[in-house]
Amino acid sequence: MSSRVGRRAALLAACFLALAAGSGLPSLACAAEAGAADAGLVDAYGQLRNPALETRFEHITKDLRCLVCQNESIADSNVELASDLRRQVREMLVAGKSDDAIFAYMTDRYGDFVRFNPPLTPKTWLIWGAPFIALVVGTIIIVRIVRRRSRMPLDDDPAAEST
Repeated sequence: MSSRVGRRAALLAACFLALAAGSGLPSLACAAEAGAADAGLVDAYGQLRNPALETRFEHITKDLRCLVCQNESIADSNVELASDLRRQVREMLVAGKSDDAIFAYMTDRYGDFVRFNPPLTPKTWLIWGAPFIALVVGTIIIVRIVRRRSRMPLDDDPAAEST
């Protein structure tokens, strides 16, 4: 037990030094390694052993877009960047980050495009609202045309032709 605590302390000290040097990702990887070493949450193939974490991992990776493929989630994509993003998500989960914190990190780093369902913000209101605005404008135009045509006299009146 004391060797486990000593090993964890050494890993955390290394993480602290990496963080002090200004590198955010190595410290995240160190924290993930420290947590995985003690809890045994990741197997030799990099898969999560905890079913709750695995479910969260699947949910998160299905909601993040592959930036190379653009029409696939990182869960479905086989490109190297998607593999790296899956690894980052796994490390953040093992480090104890919440789903919102992981989505915030990915959005801050890659923009709203990385999310398949981006949050509704003032920046995205027009994108979300444009189809509804187009539907309302189109309905108004159709109603005005139909009313205007219904008020016009008919041209093929047989009584008007005989006089």
